Amino acid sequence: MSQVVLQAKNRQGRGSAEARRIRRTGRIPAVLYGRTGTSLSIDLDGREFLNGVKNVSESTIVKVEVEGKSYDAFVKDTQRNIVNGSILHVDFYEVESGRLLRARVSVHIHGTPAGVREGGILESPLHEIEVECFPKDLPERIDVDISSLKVNQSLHVRDIVLGEGVKLISGADQVVALVKYAKAEAVKEEDTAAQAAAAAAPGAPGAAPAPGAPAPGAAAASPEKK
Repeated sequence: MSQVVLQAKNRQGRGSAEARRIRRTGRIPAVLYGRTGTSLSIDLDGREFLNGVKNVSESTIVKVEVEGKSYDAFVKDTQRNIVNGSILHVDFYEVESGRLLRARVSVHIHGTPAGVREGGILESPLHEIEVECFPKDLPERIDVDISSLKVNQSLHVRDIVLGEGVKLISGADQVVALVKYAKAEAVKEEDTAAQAAAAAAPGAPGAAPAPGAPAPGAAAASPEKK
């Protein structure tokens, strides 16, 4: 996938009135935050932004060109109108080429686990992991094949194969996906175990007599006469 390039202009005005004026022209007010704490107020074409970022994730690096200067950046935050969904403001975070960065990358599982075909239920509690790498090595997303998972098996973060130069930051023991028995099956197994325990209990029908107890049907011993 080729890098998304967004054309922007320096924004001179400030305040909500100026932001509304910019939106009326079909553009979006935005801020590009630098790694050194600096910030640049810009605005960009609303349609170009929507078309450019509709298929990118938070870990996708886009190129923002501002009147002859070029910046590699993440789309860190997009504020929307809660009524009509239109974009009100965008925050970009600049990344520096050749310098390590940390980012959260989405995890996409695919495939139908073998355990699901056997009646199990799939759970996928983790949807992103944190990694450290150079900007050029940052994956847009991580695809994980879970088709080999059987019932009572799980896949952990440590099992994910990362690209060269990408270091895992998230906890290695976190569960990405697991397959377990359906609730009805689990209840059935618990009932079976409970019945087995009850049958083995002393005094239960068919259970072995306790040590020293008379066998079923045997007469009780008479008290010893002195």
